[in-house]
Amino acid sequence: MELAFDTPLPASEKRLNLFERYLTVWVTLCMVGGVLLGQSFPGVVSLLRSWEFGEGSHINVPIAILIWLMIIPMMMKVDLSSLRDVGRRPSGLLITLFVNWLVKPFSMAFLAWLFFRYAFSAWISPAEADQYIAGCIILSAAPCTAMVFVWSYLTDGDPAYTLVQVTVNDLIMLVLFAPIIGFLVNGASSLTVPFDVLFYSVVAFIVIPLTVGTILRAWVIKTHGKAWFEQEFLPPFAPVTMLALLATLVLIFAFQADNLLTKTWHVALIAIPILLQVYLNASLAYGLMWWKRVSYSVAAPGALIGASNFFELAVATAIALFGPESGAALATVVGVLVEVPVMLSVCRLCNSTRAWFQTDQMRARNA
Repeated sequence: MELAFDTPLPASEKRLNLFERYLTVWVTLCMVGGVLLGQSFPGVVSLLRSWEFGEGSHINVPIAILIWLMIIPMMMKVDLSSLRDVGRRPSGLLITLFVNWLVKPFSMAFLAWLFFRYAFSAWISPAEADQYIAGCIILSAAPCTAMVFVWSYLTDGDPAYTLVQVTVNDLIMLVLFAPIIGFLVNGASSLTVPFDVLFYSVVAFIVIPLTVGTILRAWVIKTHGKAWFEQEFLPPFAPVTMLALLATLVLIFAFQADNLLTKTWHVALIAIPILLQVYLNASLAYGLMWWKRVSYSVAAPGALIGASNFFELAVATAIALFGPESGAALATVVGVLVEVPVMLSVCRLCNSTRAWFQTDQMRARNA
């Protein structure tokens, strides 16, 4: 696979599809529907909440099935063969990894601790603060996998390099996701993360989807070819993924009905540190890319990967660790609410500053 590192010419205006453009609207509708479900049929919701994969696993069966329907199609897009190109122009990848794994979780832990423990202490109890801190940490420890391809497209990013960045991040998540969450949650709050439950979450929501997705990808490409896989096999999964996401949110909001009706103000408070860390990490990644003279087509997706989150995984993990009605789960869902408008603003910033970056041909002429 040949990577293209030159800055592309400005393209015609690109648009999200209907679902992606109005994701915040759909999430809001799911919130209303979920709350109505939770208040109108508490017995049904209680039954759904009680279904787990084995005693003590804390893996909710309905949520797990819906998460798999979302994540497995995403994982089928991961091309492990792209790893052979990691050595080409590594600066962009190294900056992305630095921001994602050495800055982002720790900065989010600090901001969440600062706001929930001190700045918002008049409105949030210590127990609630612990939950919201944990949820924000879980959200930040999962770099974006699926939506980043949309953000890369909107900023004329190099799709091949974006794929490399996503693939490497997914593999690193297998190793670092659990230890980072355990370390930061234990350090920034009074909560204790049960390692066995966190291990089950990693297996259920990373190992299994990545394994199934990789096997399916390899088998379909081997039997029908890559073009058929990309043009015929993957597209039908898009509506399935969308419906699974919306159904998951309805269940989560049904489980969270009491919290949402009594703590609506908390949703706005939770959004503040999440927004700050998004812009902080996007600016840091983008600035480092500019400083290291990385091409725009690599710098823009790198900034977006550093800003966005794998919210599907974060929501599932928070539910497994602390329960579907917990404050931690609520904090991860707030990440879904702010994802699209915030990331679109970062896309606009990148597109408006592409002139800051030189193409490879210009660098050769100036050398």
